[in-house]
Amino acid sequence: MLAHNKSAEDVIKELHSDEIKGLSDEQVKTYLNTYGENKLKAQKKKTILMKFLEQFKDVMILILLLAALISFVVAIMEQHLSGFFEPLLILVIVVLNAIVGVYQENKAEKSLEALMNMTTPQSRVIRGGEEKVIDTLNLVPGDIIKLEAGDFIPADARLISANSLKSDESALTGESVPVDKNANLIVDEKEPLGDRLNMVYSGCSITNGTAIAIVSATGMDSEMGKIAGLLDSAVDTKTPLQERLAVLGKYLGIIALIVCAIIFVMGIIDGMPIMEIFMTAVSLAVSAIPEGLPVIVTVVLSIGVERMAKQNAIVKKLPAVETLGSTSIICSDKTGTLTQNKMTLVKAYDEKTGMEDISSDNSEAIRKLLVYGMLCSDGSIVIEDGKEVSIGDPTETSIIAAGIKNGISQEVINENYPRLLELPFDSDRKMMTTIHKMDGKNIVITKGAFDVMREHCSVGDLGKATQVVEDMSKEALRVIAIAYKEIDEIPSEVVYDEIENDLNFIGLVGMIDPPREEVKEAVKVCQHAGIKPIMITGDHVLTAEVIARNLGIFHDGDVALTGVQLASMSDEELDEKLASISVYARVSPEDKIRVVRAWQSKGKIVSMTGDGVNDAPSLKAADIGCAMGITGTDVAKSAADLTLMDDNFATIVEAVKEGRGIYSNIRKVVAFLLGTNIGEIALVFFSMLFWRVSPLLSMQLLWINLVTDSLPAIALGTEPIEESVMDEAPRPKNEGIFAHGLGVRVALQGFMFGGLSLLAFKYGFDHDGLGAARTMAFIVLGLSQINHAFNMRSHKSIFKIGIFTNKNLNKAAALSIVMMLFVIFVPPITKIFGLVHLPIELYLICLALSLAPVLVLEIAKALKLVK
Repeated sequence: MLAHNKSAEDVIKELHSDEIKGLSDEQVKTYLNTYGENKLKAQKKKTILMKFLEQFKDVMILILLLAALISFVVAIMEQHLSGFFEPLLILVIVVLNAIVGVYQENKAEKSLEALMNMTTPQSRVIRGGEEKVIDTLNLVPGDIIKLEAGDFIPADARLISANSLKSDESALTGESVPVDKNANLIVDEKEPLGDRLNMVYSGCSITNGTAIAIVSATGMDSEMGKIAGLLDSAVDTKTPLQERLAVLGKYLGIIALIVCAIIFVMGIIDGMPIMEIFMTAVSLAVSAIPEGLPVIVTVVLSIGVERMAKQNAIVKKLPAVETLGSTSIICSDKTGTLTQNKMTLVKAYDEKTGMEDISSDNSEAIRKLLVYGMLCSDGSIVIEDGKEVSIGDPTETSIIAAGIKNGISQEVINENYPRLLELPFDSDRKMMTTIHKMDGKNIVITKGAFDVMREHCSVGDLGKATQVVEDMSKEALRVIAIAYKEIDEIPSEVVYDEIENDLNFIGLVGMIDPPREEVKEAVKVCQHAGIKPIMITGDHVLTAEVIARNLGIFHDGDVALTGVQLASMSDEELDEKLASISVYARVSPEDKIRVVRAWQSKGKIVSMTGDGVNDAPSLKAADIGCAMGITGTDVAKSAADLTLMDDNFATIVEAVKEGRGIYSNIRKVVAFLLGTNIGEIALVFFSMLFWRVSPLLSMQLLWINLVTDSLPAIALGTEPIEESVMDEAPRPKNEGIFAHGLGVRVALQGFMFGGLSLLAFKYGFDHDGLGAARTMAFIVLGLSQINHAFNMRSHKSIFKIGIFTNKNLNKAAALSIVMMLFVIFVPPITKIFGLVHLPIELYLICLALSLAPVLVLEIAKALKLVK
């Protein structure tokens, strides 16, 4: 359909819709079957087979498989039946490793898909004569939609009406300047997208104004859908931590290869069979090179992100999880985040009658004030399932609710006093204006912050009103001023300064938004954790200060600053006073960015909340942008790293705690994996150096790698977050993962595993020959690494936190132990793996040596050597 080449009325007729009532439920069902869901074709996923084959792209794996193939061919040529087992077993182990790799990749993928489904965008539609909020997925051609500043446009649509509407179409046309829209135009069918001023397009956003439109195309039929093939090239990005670990893995891999090469040369010099020492060296390289480290970190991150989602914090970008743990400043909006966002109008002031509490029987003057406030509002209150449901801005719906309480019907006054023109609210003007036909006159009604409105009013006792505002603000009331004027005719061109000037001040309305109870405790947790909470609000400075003090954000000696005061300060003055400022009131979007950058210049990690379209720049400027899931605009959510599904400050604090915990778990996993890898290298290297014999065969090394590297490591990543993470100061921005001596401890632990296994090997060799020696080394190295996963759970004693409180680790360790015992004690398998059965006393020695790391680490923890 070329909707841009038709009038809105023609499009409505063609789609059998209705401007007032929209589509019926039956029509929606029919159109959903005809046009399908409103979504773009999903990017083609890798098949299980593709993922499986990708597990073999590592060079060392390919070399190992090649070596196994050569060994297999040699066995055939020499007709040695026993020679078949080793290459076949290596193949089985490598395939099992690949299966585990595919499982890890699928788990991460499904977790992130689930998170994407949790943030399904929604749209305001009129269906069956009622305004509803539905999932954008269910939009169909013919739907009547409402749009306002900050919305992402959910589908291609022909404008029916528009007020000061501007759309950012850079995603579609590349044009960076927002486009002015005009619903009354009919555009030539050959006009390019950028010139179709009567249309709005899916994937673009509304930057200014409001509109009503009829959906003309959805999903793959939209203009964005037509170029979906160009969008089907998403690249998987790695987090900074994953990139650092990938580089670390390469360096460690080079070291491992050098050690393996030395081992291979030593074996050749000492006359060991070339094939045996080659297979051992390559198997050691495969086991010791931590090529899977970034993948396991991805799994741990995705597990953590899934856990954060259950706390109502939806992470959009994985790097945000790492950054959260370093957050030292949280700049939070007041309304809805620190407060409940349950606005209730409690007081109203009129110049003639004075102050009144809102009731069901207010004076005629206050009722008139409420009528003007309701007319100059885009919000609405509807009845759904017998319950009142507020749609739109809570400030506006509180005015509407007070009017309804006084018997004033929003529908009736909108019909009696039709809206002729609208100047939508924006955070720069801090006002909204509508023009209505009232009793044959053109009446301009403006509402907004009193501080701003005062400059635009020429009639009224503004001095007295100023005192009333201060008194109301001291009671923590949010105050909105309402004014009006009469004009002769509707202006053909909208000039804000002309329309919103020379106003007659009518009165004030004051609403209360109670603080959230849980925020007080969250603020205490913040401050205990070395995080400074700051309130940033558009409210009056006195209101903000009262609420901030009640919540524990503002203390004696702290400063509450207005946007005007901030603008008058130089960067040097701001830098000097920055630490003492706890409240910023009446601030602009530019002020927010300035505050963020001022803290960042001090090396701090800043989190900023926001919900409006004008908050997007500050959300992007902050290290962690937090958008509101309930009141937030689509543009704000798009710019943010994190979405708070409950708009709650306490959720930010919980997210910081989770971020710290996830990072802590990643450190544990990395330390565990590298420690075990170092142990394997140390065992083989020093055994070759001292005795010129390999302590483990290739398949033994690979089996230990399979058993100890994957399942326990992932399970360790699910360790519950320790409460003590919020007892520490925020992590410095550039702190390495091996800070606080972790690197040294990992190396020492690795050499401990190698040393204990060497001791077992020597003892077995002296008492029962090479078979017993390798069996003892195999048991000690494998079991000690499994036991070590429990050591790594906490810097506290495992007996204090409870040995078996991590159920995932219990299951992983049990499975790993069963796999080890299967190889050690099942006779045919034992023989295939080159192991032997031992006397009971040697098994007991192996058990004691494998438990030794637990004892060593417990002593180190008691002496506070482990952090």
